[in-house]
Amino acid sequence: MKSQQLPRIGFIGLGNMGGRMANNLHNAGYPLIGYDIDVSKCAALDTIGATAGKDTSDVVKNSDVVMTSLRSSDIFCSVAEEHLIPNARDGQVFIDLGTTEVEKTRDLGIAFANKGATLIDAPVSGGPQGSETGTLRIFVGGDAAVVEECRPILEILGEPQYVVYCGPSGSGQIVKGVNQLAMGLGDAAFMEAMAFGVCAGVDPEAIRNAVGMGDGWRGQFDGIARRIIDGKGGTLVVKYPELPYFLAAAKASGFEIPLTEALYEFCKNENYEMLDNMNRPARSFWRTLIKDSE
Repeated sequence: MKSQQLPRIGFIGLGNMGGRMANNLHNAGYPLIGYDIDVSKCAALDTIGATAGKDTSDVVKNSDVVMTSLRSSDIFCSVAEEHLIPNARDGQVFIDLGTTEVEKTRDLGIAFANKGATLIDAPVSGGPQGSETGTLRIFVGGDAAVVEECRPILEILGEPQYVVYCGPSGSGQIVKGVNQLAMGLGDAAFMEAMAFGVCAGVDPEAIRNAVGMGDGWRGQFDGIARRIIDGKGGTLVVKYPELPYFLAAAKASGFEIPLTEALYEFCKNENYEMLDNMNRPARSFWRTLIKDSE
């Protein structure tokens, strides 16, 4: 990237996360061209003075740095193989802000390198609010020198101290897995503990008053208990759509993550469908736990 001028940024995927990130980059003065399959999201770019691309290929051809925020590994891989790699050129940088399978990230990195381009994996955590305020945590993997060149861009999207270089290609996705498993398995443990009491016949309010409403883990338990008491237990998430990514990474590296496997299999074998906080099809762990008590 040239130091004398800001690089042209292409942004593909303008949903709850991507749209806010794109706005922040535009507001920071970066020339921005974006695209989403939802035409209304493309139209929103015009209202802020950015450029709406005709399609994904148009964005790639008119950008120095291409950023993607897509809702699944399969979608990103498909877009990369069909549109990004065929149009990639020497010196171009691609930054995947979504959660993608580790081995697929590494394979795609090689394919981009064969075109003279670089793929950086930079999955984020912090939800729409973090995207809005530019305070995301960003877990970054790939070529260290290219990552440093892109750091000014990433630090617009994330809190600078939490934009962390994690290592070679795929390392950002591995650390995103640590983040997701810490949240998903932790919340699943509190849900299971709550279900033990509820299914055994104790009033959930009594459980919360006795075990929750404190600091540390009691505070985390309290948040889960309150959601359940308010009738929102069925919407609690355990990162179900992403669990296969992490299971595949562990298998490829030759180690086990038994709690993750058990959680995934337990939810997979039931049919309590829901949408998670990223609007992806998922399974309700809470409803599966209490299915015989409803």
